[in-house]
Amino acid sequence: MARAKARTAQNDRFRSLTTHDLVRVGACAPVVAPADPAANVQAILKFWREADAEGAAVLLTPELSLSGYAIDDLLLQDALLDAVDAAITELKTASEKLSPVLIVGAPLRQGGALYNCAVVIHRGAVLGVVPKSFLPNYREYYEKRHFASAADTEEDTITLCGEQEAFGANLLFSASDVRDLTFHVEICEDFWAPTPPSTMAALAGATLLLNASASNITIGKSDDRKVLCDSQSRRCAAAYVFAAAGRGESTTDLAWDGQIVAYEMGELIAEGERFAREPDLVLADVDVGRIAQERRRLSNFRDAAAREKERLREWGHISFELGAPKAAAGLKRPLDRLPFVPDDETKRDQNCFEAYNIQVSGLVKRLEATGAKRVVIGVSGGIDSTHALIVAARAFDLIGLPRKNIVGVTMPGFATSEGTKQNAWALMRALKIDAREVSIEPLAQLMLEEIDHPAAKGEPVYDIAYENVQAGLRTDYLFRLANKEGGFVIGTGDLSELALGWCTYGVGDHMSHYNVNAGAPKTLIQYLIRWVAASGLFDKTASQTLLKVLDTEISPELVPGDAPQSTEAVIGPYELQDFNLYYITRFGLKPSKVLFLAWHAWREKYEYAELRKWLELFLTRFFAQSQYKRSAVPNGPKIVSGGALSPRGDWRAPSDASAATWLTELRDNTPEALDD
Repeated sequence: MARAKARTAQNDRFRSLTTHDLVRVGACAPVVAPADPAANVQAILKFWREADAEGAAVLLTPELSLSGYAIDDLLLQDALLDAVDAAITELKTASEKLSPVLIVGAPLRQGGALYNCAVVIHRGAVLGVVPKSFLPNYREYYEKRHFASAADTEEDTITLCGEQEAFGANLLFSASDVRDLTFHVEICEDFWAPTPPSTMAALAGATLLLNASASNITIGKSDDRKVLCDSQSRRCAAAYVFAAAGRGESTTDLAWDGQIVAYEMGELIAEGERFAREPDLVLADVDVGRIAQERRRLSNFRDAAAREKERLREWGHISFELGAPKAAAGLKRPLDRLPFVPDDETKRDQNCFEAYNIQVSGLVKRLEATGAKRVVIGVSGGIDSTHALIVAARAFDLIGLPRKNIVGVTMPGFATSEGTKQNAWALMRALKIDAREVSIEPLAQLMLEEIDHPAAKGEPVYDIAYENVQAGLRTDYLFRLANKEGGFVIGTGDLSELALGWCTYGVGDHMSHYNVNAGAPKTLIQYLIRWVAASGLFDKTASQTLLKVLDTEISPELVPGDAPQSTEAVIGPYELQDFNLYYITRFGLKPSKVLFLAWHAWREKYEYAELRKWLELFLTRFFAQSQYKRSAVPNGPKIVSGGALSPRGDWRAPSDASAATWLTELRDNTPEALDD
């Protein structure tokens, strides 16, 4: 019984968002009743209860959501302002039974002025009140007719619901029980200004930036808002959530669309329906842990904070205990199965265009710098050498060199299949390069005999020596041929193989004079080949051959047998290992969190235990077995932001490290089996 309870508890911890430093944020645009705070309270409460049931930590509502935004001089009526105060009291009482922190918009009196405010309410208390800093007073806006700016007062408290509450644009709200959850609220125009308050808030520690907005809609304005949210989330290395007023606001002169968007470091993670008749709650799971990790990596973020250290001392930090939200179901954020290959087709095409041209331009520069007129490349008929060859062909076309100056060599060995050899020849002929074939079997047999290997006597001993005799001979032949031809060897090994150490050190596919594939993960190369085939860069025969190559089993073809030797049976599916590679190297996530994300992304295809097994293998090979290979790699262009492994670039590590820390973290914080 005790063991079953412990297993259940571990399962629950693994499934929890907060275990993995994720928090659920809600945003809504309730149907507004202009100048009717009592009715607006009920609309807000409906969304608040829904957010609570969904396990949200925060709920954002639009600007002046209690009173309505487009009510003009009614904002100066005491009857309305008294009703707003009563509405806040009602929400404060209701908050005792609701988990999410509520941000609600309200016109509030302070001293001799009226302020456009965001009121932050949680668990029976007002945590603080944030007044708007920048008041638009142009075109259709006349906010200075009614409101004072946050800069107009030196007061740092406001009387609300009979109590003194913190008041100021420079307030941060931090959850004491959720690591890295610190949020800041700004209001509409604030982020259109040259110096948005959220910029300083981020430097002061806010990972979640919230914008309570009214912002009427005109043609093209929704895209402008998205650009601002996107750019602010990138520049501040933060999440940025925006909620604008929607249906119900007065349309005397303006219209409203209720736009809701959420970005995290430049990624759109949630978006609501605009012009909705019945608006829905929009939820996004924000990875505050990833944001904090990224800021530790960004030296410019630390430098910017250091330059503003005097101003940052003026910021107020309000701590609160969030309390455990209700169990969150699923993961409410987009999660690409192939992070190196976007799900969005338009973005994918753009990425393929850029990746291919990065490779081509890199090779062009190396050809121009060396003055070389010829190159040598081993063409196996597999996807890596196929892609390297179409990069080389394009580069030669661009600089006006004949493709016949590309010497392609297919080198069949003991296990080369007829299909891959045919693919190699078909592609070389279609591209009209200098195509050659050299069998490595005689020399491989001689070398096996010289080292007294059992396979030389016909025994079926197919160990690493047997495999690397063949791999080494192929590379040695290419280098000597390049010497003879007065050119250099183009490498074909890819980023995924380098991460897993799946390359023969020194005299195998690890080495070349210049490797165009060094920065390309396997999953991206597969899409690049398909993209090139569809682009019309080469003739129909070449394109058909490219598609045929993609249908071939990924195999080193070094060991004889009835079935093709499978690379992925040994080192795991590349689609999973590229997923692991991205999150381990790009963001430095803990293995348990990587498994949590992989489970959400891949559980329809792979069992949990399989995901855990292949991640464990990745950690072992990446951290403990392969760095010495990455410490000595040829030149080659960086292609993707999450994964370049050259010691001259993104990844630097000792060759004699242990994987124990990462394996222990995985085993201690993830169940061996996950119950349904």
